[in-house]
Amino acid sequence: MADASTLTEAQKQALIEALNEHRINTVGELRRIERIFAAIGSPDLTQPMTTAWMYYVTSNSLLTELRRLTPDYPFSSELLTEARSRVHTDPSSNRSWNYCWLTLAKIHTDSLIPSFATAQASRSEMWGGRKVRAEEVKQLRDAFVDEWTTALRGMLRYWETAPIR
Repeated sequence: MADASTLTEAQKQALIEALNEHRINTVGELRRIERIFAAIGSPDLTQPMTTAWMYYVTSNSLLTELRRLTPDYPFSSELLTEARSRVHTDPSSNRSWNYCWLTLAKIHTDSLIPSFATAQASRSEMWGGRKVRAEEVKQLRDAFVDEWTTALRGMLRYWETAPIR
């Protein structure tokens, strides 16, 4: 299944089935299929792709991929939950079928990383109960910000253009 021009009906149906059965669970593979479907331009492909993106985010596959990109300072599940909540309450969220992109874009546009990095670095369990100096918290916060921002940028690079209507 190289591209849309050589895709048979059986191959198209196999991709739809794989999406519906949640067998495709990485952003790279979902983007590959999304590009193929966009080139085909058939309306019957929209719903399976939309559902697959929704499942990718809500099943914690997005969090898992972000955490693979942040091995030293694991990406915050609370940050991702907040971004998802903001997407749901944002009236402009209907501009895209891609829940993953909307969630990642919300993290970026609402500048969520610094505040969640500060909260994470300030938690007493991060310090084993010992008293910490403000500069230590700032140093840890900055490490979170750097690693999380790099991961976010890496994920957003999967889209050459924003997937909006």
